[in-house]
Amino acid sequence: MGDDQSRLDRELDELLSELRVALPGVQVLFAFLLTVPFATGFADVTDLQKAMFFVAFVATALSFALLLAPTAHHRLRWRQFDKERLLRSSTRLTLVGLAVLVVAIAAAAFVLTDVLFNTVAATVMAVALGAFLAAGWFLLPLSWQGAARNRSRRSTQPVFRAEPPGRSRASNNLLWPA
Repeated sequence: MGDDQSRLDRELDELLSELRVALPGVQVLFAFLLTVPFATGFADVTDLQKAMFFVAFVATALSFALLLAPTAHHRLRWRQFDKERLLRSSTRLTLVGLAVLVVAIAAAAFVLTDVLFNTVAATVMAVALGAFLAAGWFLLPLSWQGAARNRSRRSTQPVFRAEPPGRSRASNNLLWPA
């Protein structure tokens, strides 16, 4: 029980620390988006740009709320001794908040690129940036999970061998994946 409790304490502390890193960036984006409609020239944007700006604004607000929720939950429930549930729900809220943040960043990039260039370039930029963020924030870490699972199945085999099959060590001294 003591080991589980210390693990939960550590994981919850790590999650809250991660949120302390992510939240200032979301706050800056949100503050910037709050000021844009009052800037000279905003009246000149197209209806599509206004719609995408609104998507960016709403997604940023939702992301901010979702990423801040674990802190509020922790403060309200920390003496209830249910850290496992708190950790599970906080992790889900954080992941959804980050996913919504991908939408916010991609929509903001769309608006900027559309103002500077054209709608085709803006669409390419938003899709590419959204895919890049989704891959880096979600797909890459999930692929590590699959790789770790495969490694544990082959735990008796070495992770690396000194040479590829059919080659001698003298012909190639690089480490090769097993």
